[in-house]
Amino acid sequence: MTQITIIGGGLAGLTAAIACAEEGADVLLHEAHRTLGGRARSTAAPYVANDGTHVLYSDGAPFRWLDRRGLAGPCRSLGLKEFRGFRVRYDSRLLARPPRPLVRALLKRGREAPVHESFESWGHRHLGEEATSAVAGLLGVVTYEADPGRLSAKFVWDRFRRVSRPGFPAPRYVVGGWGRMIERMAARARDLGVAIETGSRVTELPSGPVIVATGLDAARTLLGDPALTWESGRSALLDLGLRRDPADVFLISDLDEGGFLERYSSPDPTLAPENESLVQLQVPLRPGEGKTAGVARLERLADLGLPRWRDRVTWRRDALATGRTGALDLPGFTWRDRPAIDRGEGVRLAGDSVAAPGLLGEVAVNSGLEAARRTVESIGKTRQMT
Repeated sequence: MTQITIIGGGLAGLTAAIACAEEGADVLLHEAHRTLGGRARSTAAPYVANDGTHVLYSDGAPFRWLDRRGLAGPCRSLGLKEFRGFRVRYDSRLLARPPRPLVRALLKRGREAPVHESFESWGHRHLGEEATSAVAGLLGVVTYEADPGRLSAKFVWDRFRRVSRPGFPAPRYVVGGWGRMIERMAARARDLGVAIETGSRVTELPSGPVIVATGLDAARTLLGDPALTWESGRSALLDLGLRRDPADVFLISDLDEGGFLERYSSPDPTLAPENESLVQLQVPLRPGEGKTAGVARLERLADLGLPRWRDRVTWRRDALATGRTGALDLPGFTWRDRPAIDRGEGVRLAGDSVAAPGLLGEVAVNSGLEAARRTVESIGKTRQMT
C-alpha cells in the first residue's frame, strides 16, 4: 500500500491524517516538536490558555466536520451572564451597547464589497469614515492587523458579516482548551491506524505522496520555494490568571485600537482554579511597534474592564505573534491567490495561509481536507494506471 506522509501535527496536519485514514490510506505523520497541536496547543493546568484568542464557529463546515466525529466537543456557548458582560471601547469610553457608527455598519450588512479596492476606500464611500473605523477596530481580533483598512474590501467586509451574523452567536468554547481537541484528534488518527512520530523533524521531502502541513516559513525551507509567502498579522498577546472579582467584564471589543479582551473561564470554568479567572488579550501591533509597547496597551485595556487586576494576578504570560495568525488578503487578491495546495510531484500544502476558504483556523481544516482528498484521489488514479 502506498504510504502518505504528513509533515506537521497541528490542526491542518491532524485533519489531513484523519481524512486520509478514513479513506483507508496508510498514513505516517511527523511532528518536529515533542507535543502535537502547533498553534492549537494549550498550556497545562491549572491555567489553561490557548495560543491566542481562539474559538470555534458553529456556523462553519470545519466545526461540523469536527463535531460529527466527536472531536470538537464538549463545547460551551455563550450564556446570559456572558452577554451581560459584553463591553465595547469606543472614543476612550467603555460602553455596554454598540456605538452608532457600528450600528450604521450593521444595518448595511447586505452590501457586497469588491476584491480590488481597499476596505478603507470602499468603506468611506459606502459606510462613512466613522463606521469604517469602527468595523476595522472590531476586526482586530479577526485579522490581527493594526490597519484592516489597507486590506481587500471583500476580505474585511466578508469577515465583518460573518462575525456579526444575526441569530444565536456562533462561537463555541472547547472545554479544557484547544489542546483537549488536539488530544481527541490524535486519538482518532491513531485509532484509524495513523503512525504518529513526535520529535521527528523532516529536513528533506520523502518519496511518495506528501502533505506539508507546517507554517509557510517551514514549508518554504523544506520545499526550497521562495514564492511560499503571504501577508499575515502581527500582534501582542497577554494571558492572565486572576483572583475572581464579580466586577470583571466578560469581553471588551476595542474599537479604538483593535484590541480584544475575553474572560475565557466564564463559559469554561475548567480553565482556571476555583475562584479564579483566565483572561486572554490581544492587540495588533502598529508598524515599528514592539511587543513591550503592545503589552503595555493591553494592560491599559485590562484597566478598563478588570478592576485592580494587578493586585489579583496569580499567573501571567505574554507573547508576540508574528506571521502565524492566518492569511490576510490585500486588494486584488482572494483566498484562491494564496499558495496553492498542489505543489506538483505528489506534494501538497495545508495550513492557515494556503488557498482554502474560511475564517482563521477554518482555513487549516479546509485545506487539510482538500489536500487529503486530492492525495487519496491521486493514489487511486495511480493504482488504476498500473
